[in-house]
Amino acid sequence: MTVQHFTPEGMLQPVPYHHVAVGTGTKHVHISGQVARKADGTPVAPGDLAGQVAQALRNTSVGLAGAGASFADVLRLTFYVTRWSPEKIDDFMAGVESVAEEIGLRFPTPPASLIGVEYLFEPDVLVEVEATALLD
Repeated sequence: MTVQHFTPEGMLQPVPYHHVAVGTGTKHVHISGQVARKADGTPVAPGDLAGQVAQALRNTSVGLAGAGASFADVLRLTFYVTRWSPEKIDDFMAGVESVAEEIGLRFPTPPASLIGVEYLFEPDVLVEVEATALLD
């Protein structure tokens, strides 16, 4: 197995992600920030954080598949969310959970960071997802 995810004893538990990923492969896959847009650029789920998280993860899955990878190969996920506040966690997680089975994302997820930002590149974009994967 190229990537091993785990959370050692002594680290905060339980959380919806693993704290550690160890990769032993040689092919690095970097998926640029994915947003809630269809392939033709049409916005998906305007104003809906859960819907945008789900679509951004779908797009991330397409990028991974294009490189011959899946979420099982992901070392790290980074989420950027506009105007973040802790009250948004339920909507954020609803988006992740709604698409997890469809895209093969298991819980706990790979190590992940959620970073609050003031805005992203377009006013309607609420979330952007980056992924780093490793293959043999």
